[in-house]
Amino acid sequence: MKISVLGAGGWGTTLAVLLFNNRHDVTLWEFKKDYVDVLDKTRENPIYLPGIKIPTEIKIIHNLEESTFEKEMVVLAVPSQFLRSVIKDVKFSSIKDSILVSVAKGIEIKSLMTMSQMLKEVFPSLDERQIVALSGPSHAEEVSRHIPTAVVAASKNHETSKAIQSAFMTPYFRVYSSTDILGVELGGAFKNVIAIGAGIIDGAKFGDNTKAAIMTRGVAEIARLGVAMGASPETFSGLSGMGDLIVTCMSRHSRNRYVGEQIGAGKKLKEVLASMEMVAEGVETSRSASELSKKLDVETPITTEVYKILFEDKDPVEATNDLMTRDMKME
Repeated sequence: MKISVLGAGGWGTTLAVLLFNNRHDVTLWEFKKDYVDVLDKTRENPIYLPGIKIPTEIKIIHNLEESTFEKEMVVLAVPSQFLRSVIKDVKFSSIKDSILVSVAKGIEIKSLMTMSQMLKEVFPSLDERQIVALSGPSHAEEVSRHIPTAVVAASKNHETSKAIQSAFMTPYFRVYSSTDILGVELGGAFKNVIAIGAGIIDGAKFGDNTKAAIMTRGVAEIARLGVAMGASPETFSGLSGMGDLIVTCMSRHSRNRYVGEQIGAGKKLKEVLASMEMVAEGVETSRSASELSKKLDVETPITTEVYKILFEDKDPVEATNDLMTRDMKME
């Protein structure tokens, strides 16, 4: 297949190399012209994925129109809050027959849309059966080194998700299929908020008991909000729900857990974000999730407290105490 990957961050670079190794014709698009030169010259991504070689056969370019022209698949590896600004400059005629694969894990702040919903708004004539969400517990640092990983490809059209399975599947990268694209997107987005909460627990020096409680009850509220939005409850027990939540809450590679850990240790959000090269999607998703929970009248206590810690300067210890002393409930 002729495939373009938009976004040369760690995940975009990892998937570009994976797809090339699966014998696809791959183009990698990068927004910053000067960084295109770095990638092309060194054949490595020194900021986002150091130590992983980019094959010389992968074309690295800055021209968006050229990168998307007549591609059978376009992988959207741009952070969720920037994806709209990128794809609105893509000509529909270039991608009208392409499968669009979103690998971003977030909810757009202003619209409160998932990435697939936003794609349909930008391209009204696009058949929603051409849109796929690829998500699951999958750090670029591990996939790029061929560490066994399982993810899920979701589309409203089963044949489309099966096509993505075939394109991405390797002995170390297993792809399952689903038709619940909404649930897969929501699980991948909302778990980042809970991961910030888990990081706060680590930074504040609570304990494993506390972290297990945050993770378990976090799945419950993610599912509650997701079902209210129309997703299948079973999806949140799968790879894009529980699976992604576990790895993002526990891993040293998790940017969202890192943000929470630093804040739990006493740093301010602005200070933490200024020190990071990569994007922690959960920060902005906490805004979106908080708005959605209010709009749909769904109780999401952990998300609410994470939002207050991040944006209202609430003390993490006080927030934890407020969670622990809520009214008694059945599980």
